[in-house]
Amino acid sequence: MIRIGMNPDIINAGGFVLSWHGFFTFVAVAVSVFLVARWARRDGIDTESVYAVAVWAVVAGILGARAVHVIDRWDYYSQNLGQVFAVWQGGIALWGAILFGFLGGAGYIGGRKLLGRIYAGQTMGWWKKLVGERIAQGYLKGAMYARFKEFSIGRLADLSAPGLLIAQTIGRIGDIINGEHLSVRTDLPWGFVYSHPASGSFQLWGLTASQPVIAYEMLWNMLVLFVIWKLRGRLAPPGMLFALYLMLYSLGRFFIQFLRLDKEWFAGLQEAHLIALVVLAITVPLLAYKARFVKPAPAPAVTARQRRRARGKG
Repeated sequence: MIRIGMNPDIINAGGFVLSWHGFFTFVAVAVSVFLVARWARRDGIDTESVYAVAVWAVVAGILGARAVHVIDRWDYYSQNLGQVFAVWQGGIALWGAILFGFLGGAGYIGGRKLLGRIYAGQTMGWWKKLVGERIAQGYLKGAMYARFKEFSIGRLADLSAPGLLIAQTIGRIGDIINGEHLSVRTDLPWGFVYSHPASGSFQLWGLTASQPVIAYEMLWNMLVLFVIWKLRGRLAPPGMLFALYLMLYSLGRFFIQFLRLDKEWFAGLQEAHLIALVVLAITVPLLAYKARFVKPAPAPAVTARQRRRARGKG
Protein backbone atom coordinates (compact mmCIF):
# COMPACT_ATOMS: atom_id res chain seq x y z
CA MET A 1 0.00 0.00 0.00
CA ILE A 2 1.07 3.59 -0.64
CA ARG A 3 0.74 5.76 2.46
CA ILE A 4 0.12 9.51 2.21
CA GLY A 5 0.20 11.48 5.44
CA MET A 6 0.69 15.09 4.31
CA ASN A 7 -1.55 17.87 5.58
CA PRO A 8 -3.96 18.81 2.76
CA ASP A 9 -3.44 22.49 3.63
CA ILE A 10 -0.22 24.43 3.08
CA ILE A 11 -1.57 27.45 4.98
CA ASN A 12 -4.53 27.51 7.34
CA ALA A 13 -4.49 30.69 9.39
CA GLY A 14 -6.84 33.56 10.11
CA GLY A 15 -9.61 32.09 8.01
CA PHE A 16 -7.36 31.83 4.96
CA VAL A 17 -6.75 28.36 3.58
CA LEU A 18 -4.35 27.47 0.78
CA SER A 19 -4.50 23.79 -0.10
CA TRP A 20 -2.09 21.71 -2.12
CA HIS A 21 -4.90 21.41 -4.62
CA GLY A 22 -5.02 25.18 -5.05
CA PHE A 23 -1.23 25.51 -5.22
CA PHE A 24 -0.77 22.90 -7.94
CA THR A 25 -3.74 24.28 -9.85
CA PHE A 26 -1.96 27.65 -10.00
CA VAL A 27 1.29 26.01 -11.13
CA ALA A 28 -0.57 23.97 -13.75
CA VAL A 29 -2.27 27.03 -15.25
CA ALA A 30 0.98 29.03 -15.34
CA VAL A 31 2.90 26.21 -17.03
CA SER A 32 0.13 25.59 -19.55
CA VAL A 33 -0.15 29.25 -20.59
CA PHE A 34 3.62 29.56 -20.91
CA LEU A 35 3.89 26.45 -23.10
CA VAL A 36 0.97 27.36 -25.36
CA ALA A 37 2.38 30.86 -25.87
CA ARG A 38 5.74 29.36 -26.77
CA TRP A 39 4.24 26.90 -29.26
CA ALA A 40 2.07 29.65 -30.74
CA ARG A 41 5.11 31.87 -31.30
CA ARG A 42 6.78 29.08 -33.26
CA ASP A 43 3.58 28.85 -35.30
CA GLY A 44 3.69 32.54 -36.19
CA ILE A 45 1.11 33.71 -33.62
CA ASP A 46 2.15 36.66 -31.47
CA THR A 47 2.38 35.91 -27.76
CA GLU A 48 0.59 39.11 -26.74
CA SER A 49 -2.59 37.84 -28.38
CA VAL A 50 -2.19 34.42 -26.76
CA TYR A 51 -1.81 35.94 -23.30
CA ALA A 52 -4.86 38.14 -23.90
CA VAL A 53 -6.93 35.08 -24.80
CA ALA A 54 -5.46 33.17 -21.85
CA VAL A 55 -6.68 35.78 -19.35
CA TRP A 56 -10.27 35.30 -20.45
CA ALA A 57 -9.92 31.53 -20.73
CA VAL A 58 -8.42 31.22 -17.24
CA VAL A 59 -11.01 33.46 -15.58
CA ALA A 60 -13.89 31.66 -17.32
CA GLY A 61 -12.29 28.31 -16.52
CA ILE A 62 -12.00 29.09 -12.81
CA LEU A 63 -15.59 30.31 -12.62
CA GLY A 64 -16.85 27.33 -14.60
CA ALA A 65 -14.84 24.84 -12.56
CA ARG A 66 -16.18 26.23 -9.33
CA ALA A 67 -19.75 26.43 -10.65
CA VAL A 68 -19.79 22.78 -11.77
CA HIS A 69 -18.34 21.71 -8.40
CA VAL A 70 -20.87 23.78 -6.44
CA ILE A 71 -23.77 22.41 -8.49
CA ASP A 72 -22.61 18.86 -7.83
CA ARG A 73 -22.46 19.51 -4.07
CA TRP A 74 -25.30 21.97 -3.71
CA ASP A 75 -26.67 20.14 -0.66
CA TYR A 76 -23.58 21.37 1.22
CA TYR A 77 -23.11 24.80 -0.35
CA SER A 78 -26.77 25.75 0.01
CA GLN A 79 -26.14 25.63 3.77
CA ASN A 80 -22.72 27.34 3.49
CA LEU A 81 -23.18 30.12 0.94
CA GLY A 82 -20.14 31.99 2.23
CA GLN A 83 -17.89 29.24 0.85
CA VAL A 84 -19.29 29.23 -2.67
CA PHE A 85 -16.48 31.45 -4.00
CA ALA A 86 -13.66 30.17 -1.75
CA VAL A 87 -11.76 28.65 -4.68
CA TRP A 88 -8.41 28.83 -2.87
CA GLN A 89 -9.64 26.16 -0.45
CA GLY A 90 -9.95 23.67 -3.27
CA GLY A 91 -13.13 22.28 -4.71
CA ILE A 92 -13.21 22.71 -8.47
CA ALA A 93 -14.48 20.44 -11.23
CA LEU A 94 -12.07 19.79 -14.07
CA TRP A 95 -14.85 19.52 -16.62
CA GLY A 96 -15.96 23.05 -15.80
CA ALA A 97 -12.42 24.36 -16.24
CA ILE A 98 -11.99 22.71 -19.65
CA LEU A 99 -15.34 23.59 -21.18
CA PHE A 100 -15.81 27.08 -19.75
CA GLY A 101 -12.16 27.89 -20.38
CA PHE A 102 -12.66 27.07 -24.05
CA LEU A 103 -15.83 29.17 -24.20
CA GLY A 104 -14.09 32.09 -22.49
CA GLY A 105 -11.15 32.06 -24.89
CA ALA A 106 -13.30 31.51 -27.97
CA GLY A 107 -15.70 34.23 -26.86
CA TYR A 108 -12.86 36.72 -26.48
CA ILE A 109 -11.48 35.94 -29.95
CA GLY A 110 -14.94 36.23 -31.48
CA GLY A 111 -15.57 39.49 -29.64
CA ARG A 112 -12.29 41.02 -30.82
CA LYS A 113 -13.09 40.07 -34.39
CA LEU A 114 -16.54 41.63 -34.12
CA LEU A 115 -15.19 44.84 -32.59
CA GLY A 116 -12.52 44.97 -35.26
CA ARG A 117 -15.12 44.71 -38.02
CA ILE A 118 -17.16 47.42 -36.36
CA TYR A 119 -14.15 49.72 -36.25
CA ALA A 120 -13.21 48.90 -39.82
CA GLY A 121 -16.69 49.98 -40.90
CA GLN A 122 -17.71 46.55 -42.17
CA THR A 123 -20.78 46.40 -39.92
CA MET A 124 -22.82 48.86 -37.86
CA GLY A 125 -21.35 52.06 -39.27
CA TRP A 126 -23.34 54.07 -36.71
CA TRP A 127 -21.26 52.62 -33.86
CA LYS A 128 -18.50 55.23 -34.11
CA LYS A 129 -21.08 58.00 -33.91
CA LEU A 130 -22.57 56.40 -30.81
CA VAL A 131 -19.37 56.08 -28.76
CA GLY A 132 -17.39 58.87 -30.36
CA GLU A 133 -14.56 58.91 -32.84
CA ARG A 134 -11.90 59.38 -30.16
CA ILE A 135 -12.95 56.29 -28.20
CA ALA A 136 -13.24 54.23 -31.35
CA GLN A 137 -9.78 55.16 -32.57
CA GLY A 138 -8.20 54.92 -29.13
CA TYR A 139 -9.51 51.48 -28.21
CA LEU A 140 -10.28 49.66 -31.41
CA LYS A 141 -6.94 50.17 -33.11
CA GLY A 142 -6.64 48.98 -36.67
CA ALA A 143 -3.55 47.01 -35.58
CA MET A 144 -5.64 45.12 -33.02
CA TYR A 145 -8.16 44.23 -35.70
CA ALA A 146 -5.36 43.07 -38.00
CA ARG A 147 -4.01 40.95 -35.17
CA PHE A 148 -7.28 39.08 -34.64
CA LYS A 149 -9.00 39.06 -38.03
CA GLU A 150 -7.04 35.97 -39.12
CA PHE A 151 -6.96 34.47 -35.61
CA SER A 152 -8.39 30.95 -35.79
CA ILE A 153 -10.15 29.61 -32.72
CA GLY A 154 -9.59 26.06 -33.93
CA ARG A 155 -5.91 26.65 -34.56
CA LEU A 156 -5.28 28.00 -31.06
CA ALA A 157 -7.44 25.25 -29.54
CA ASP A 158 -5.26 22.64 -31.25
CA LEU A 159 -2.14 24.30 -29.85
CA SER A 160 -3.75 24.33 -26.40
CA ALA A 161 -4.68 20.63 -26.29
CA PRO A 162 -1.27 19.27 -25.17
CA GLY A 163 -0.87 22.19 -22.77
CA LEU A 164 -4.19 21.37 -21.14
CA LEU A 165 -3.21 17.73 -20.70
CA ILE A 166 0.05 18.78 -19.06
CA ALA A 167 -1.88 21.17 -16.81
CA GLN A 168 -4.37 18.46 -15.85
CA THR A 169 -1.54 16.11 -14.91
CA ILE A 170 0.23 18.73 -12.78
CA GLY A 171 -2.98 19.83 -11.08
CA ARG A 172 -3.85 16.27 -10.11
CA ILE A 173 -0.69 16.08 -7.98
CA GLY A 174 -2.44 18.35 -5.49
CA ASP A 175 -5.51 16.11 -5.57
CA ILE A 176 -3.40 13.09 -4.68
CA ILE A 177 -1.86 14.90 -1.71
CA ASN A 178 -5.21 16.20 -0.48
CA GLY A 179 -7.09 12.92 -0.77
CA GLU A 180 -10.32 14.82 -1.33
CA HIS A 181 -11.62 12.75 -4.24
CA LEU A 182 -13.19 9.77 -2.53
CA SER A 183 -13.01 6.36 -4.16
CA VAL A 184 -13.95 2.76 -3.45
CA ARG A 185 -11.86 0.56 -1.16
CA THR A 186 -9.30 -1.84 -2.56
CA ASP A 187 -6.89 -4.60 -1.56
CA LEU A 188 -4.55 -3.88 -4.47
CA PRO A 189 -0.92 -3.27 -3.48
CA TRP A 190 -0.95 0.19 -5.08
CA GLY A 191 -3.98 1.39 -3.12
CA PHE A 192 -3.67 4.76 -1.35
CA VAL A 193 -3.86 4.93 2.45
CA TYR A 194 -4.37 8.43 3.85
CA SER A 195 -3.35 8.98 7.45
CA HIS A 196 -3.80 12.72 8.02
CA PRO A 197 -6.99 13.50 9.99
CA ALA A 198 -7.88 16.40 7.66
CA SER A 199 -7.88 14.19 4.57
CA GLY A 200 -11.31 13.36 3.20
CA SER A 201 -10.27 9.80 2.45
CA PHE A 202 -9.07 9.27 6.03
CA GLN A 203 -12.32 10.67 7.38
CA LEU A 204 -14.25 8.17 5.26
CA TRP A 205 -12.10 5.03 5.34
CA GLY A 206 -9.60 5.57 8.14
CA LEU A 207 -6.46 3.56 7.42
CA THR A 208 -8.18 1.39 4.82
CA ALA A 209 -6.76 1.61 1.30
CA SER A 210 -8.80 3.10 -1.53
CA GLN A 211 -8.43 3.08 -5.30
CA PRO A 212 -5.90 5.66 -6.59
CA VAL A 213 -8.40 7.04 -9.10
CA ILE A 214 -6.53 10.32 -9.57
CA ALA A 215 -3.33 8.43 -10.36
CA TYR A 216 -5.27 6.42 -12.95
CA GLU A 217 -6.49 9.65 -14.51
CA MET A 218 -2.97 11.09 -14.55
CA LEU A 219 -1.74 8.01 -16.41
CA TRP A 220 -4.61 8.30 -18.88
CA ASN A 221 -3.82 11.99 -19.41
CA MET A 222 -0.20 11.15 -20.21
CA LEU A 223 -1.29 8.47 -22.68
CA VAL A 224 -3.66 10.91 -24.40
CA LEU A 225 -0.87 13.51 -24.43
CA PHE A 226 1.38 11.05 -26.26
CA VAL A 227 -1.31 10.45 -28.90
CA ILE A 228 -2.13 14.14 -29.30
CA TRP A 229 1.54 15.09 -29.56
CA LYS A 230 2.12 12.51 -32.30
CA LEU A 231 -0.86 13.82 -34.29
CA ARG A 232 0.04 17.51 -34.18
CA GLY A 233 -0.27 18.96 -37.66
CA ARG A 234 -1.73 15.71 -39.00
CA LEU A 235 -5.45 16.37 -38.39
CA ALA A 236 -7.48 18.84 -40.40
CA PRO A 237 -9.36 21.14 -40.33
CA PRO A 238 -8.24 23.29 -37.38
CA GLY A 239 -9.99 22.32 -34.16
CA MET A 240 -10.05 18.58 -34.82
CA LEU A 241 -7.03 17.87 -32.62
CA PHE A 242 -8.79 19.66 -29.76
CA ALA A 243 -11.94 17.64 -30.46
CA LEU A 244 -9.88 14.44 -30.36
CA TYR A 245 -8.43 15.51 -27.01
CA LEU A 246 -11.93 16.06 -25.63
CA MET A 247 -13.13 12.72 -26.97
CA LEU A 248 -10.22 10.70 -25.58
CA TYR A 249 -10.28 12.41 -22.20
CA SER A 250 -14.05 11.87 -21.97
CA LEU A 251 -13.67 8.19 -22.78
CA GLY A 252 -11.12 7.56 -20.04
CA ARG A 253 -12.84 9.79 -17.50
CA PHE A 254 -16.16 8.01 -18.03
CA PHE A 255 -14.79 4.61 -17.01
CA ILE A 256 -12.45 5.84 -14.26
CA GLN A 257 -15.35 7.75 -12.71
CA PHE A 258 -17.05 4.47 -11.73
CA LEU A 259 -14.37 4.04 -9.05
CA ARG A 260 -15.20 7.40 -7.46
CA LEU A 261 -17.82 8.03 -4.79
CA ASP A 262 -19.32 11.27 -6.04
CA LYS A 263 -23.01 12.06 -5.91
CA GLU A 264 -25.15 9.99 -8.28
CA TRP A 265 -27.40 12.01 -10.54
CA PHE A 266 -29.19 9.60 -12.84
CA ALA A 267 -29.27 5.80 -13.29
CA GLY A 268 -26.20 5.37 -11.12
CA LEU A 269 -24.23 7.92 -13.12
CA GLN A 270 -22.38 10.84 -11.56
CA GLU A 271 -22.13 14.40 -12.85
CA ALA A 272 -18.80 13.72 -14.58
CA HIS A 273 -20.32 10.68 -16.32
CA LEU A 274 -23.13 12.76 -17.77
CA ILE A 275 -20.80 15.53 -18.96
CA ALA A 276 -18.49 12.96 -20.56
CA LEU A 277 -21.43 11.41 -22.41
CA VAL A 278 -22.53 14.80 -23.75
CA VAL A 279 -18.98 15.60 -24.91
CA LEU A 280 -18.68 12.18 -26.58
CA ALA A 281 -22.05 12.67 -28.29
CA ILE A 282 -20.68 15.88 -29.84
CA THR A 283 -17.06 15.01 -30.58
CA VAL A 284 -17.44 11.48 -32.00
CA PRO A 285 -19.79 12.51 -34.88
CA LEU A 286 -17.78 15.71 -35.40
CA LEU A 287 -14.53 13.80 -35.82
CA ALA A 288 -16.16 11.11 -37.97
CA TYR A 289 -17.71 13.71 -40.27
CA LYS A 290 -15.01 16.38 -40.52
CA ALA A 291 -11.61 15.10 -39.42
CA ARG A 292 -9.11 13.89 -41.97
CA PHE A 293 -5.45 12.99 -41.87
CA VAL A 294 -3.05 15.22 -43.78
CA LYS A 295 0.67 15.47 -44.22
CA PRO A 296 2.28 17.78 -41.66
CA ALA A 297 2.54 21.27 -43.11
CA PRO A 298 6.00 22.84 -43.24
CA ALA A 299 6.75 25.38 -40.54
CA PRO A 300 5.35 28.76 -41.60
CA ALA A 301 7.84 31.36 -42.73
CA VAL A 302 8.04 33.97 -40.00
CA THR A 303 8.93 37.50 -41.04
CA ALA A 304 11.11 39.77 -38.94
CA ARG A 305 8.02 41.83 -38.08
CA GLN A 306 6.11 38.75 -36.92
CA ARG A 307 9.12 37.66 -34.89
CA ARG A 308 9.28 41.03 -33.12
CA ARG A 309 5.54 40.94 -32.47
CA ALA A 310 5.74 37.39 -31.11
CA ARG A 311 8.37 38.56 -28.65
CA GLY A 312 6.16 41.45 -27.57
CA LYS A 313 8.41 44.13 -29.09
CA GLY A 314 6.17 45.44 -31.78
